Amino acid sequence: MRIGELAAAVGVTTRTLRHYHHLGLLPEPERRPNGYRDYGLRHAVVLARIRRLTELGLGLAEVRDVLAEDAGRDLAEVLAELDDDLARQEQAIRERRARLRALLADAEAGRLPVEGPVSPELAALFGDLDRGSKGRPESPMAAKDREIIALLDTAAPPEERERLLSALGSFAGEPGAVDRAHEAYALLDALMDADPGDPRVDEAAELLASCLPDSALDGLGIGNAGEEHSFMRAFLDDFAPAQAEAIRRTMRLLVQRHAGGAR
Repeated sequence: MRIGELAAAVGVTTRTLRHYHHLGLLPEPERRPNGYRDYGLRHAVVLARIRRLTELGLGLAEVRDVLAEDAGRDLAEVLAELDDDLARQEQAIRERRARLRALLADAEAGRLPVEGPVSPELAALFGDLDRGSKGRPESPMAAKDREIIALLDTAAPPEERERLLSALGSFAGEPGAVDRAHEAYALLDALMDADPGDPRVDEAAELLASCLPDSALDGLGIGNAGEEHSFMRAFLDDFAPAQAEAIRRTMRLLVQRHAGGAR
């Protein structure tokens, strides 16, 4: 058989067959005097087995193990591992579908955050903040703050994420906390076209620091010495100059507060 005839007989493409040759999964046959490869029944049997194994979900490295001399034992081990892996995938899919059902229910009830999808913990926190902001004008700074919190919820290491969300949740539950947060947002919004030396910068920094937990230091990538890291620089670049200066001063206040609490 020629390569095209073998590929058609087993139901694969000639490109796939050549790839198996390249990986050493399927031995290359001898060539005829005219230069064409001459495939036999043995090649078809091995190629069919490779196809069956890959359709089960085995990777090509695992197929190579199965095709080794002690194939019977290796096949049983590989199939058991594959079964375990599929069970984990099934569980993950069930959990993802449950999360999707919850998100769809929130969407139907008008509770899905514009930053969604977010974690259930963050969705609950945003819900608390939304309930406290009814009747207030929409704040660009509040919207940006939610985007940053959603980013940290996604990107922060699990321990930092849990610490940050716990602290934010505790803050949101304090009497008057949401009012303080929106007062800080309004001050920062007013600094959009201001000079970094504007006296309102210090006022905004002090108010914002009173709204933020110490764990914000970890999330924003700032050390105890107040050094700006790459994430913090990118973060500040997204703000107007006076707003960025207010946030820098807020971070310094958090560093000082954290250092004072550690003594």
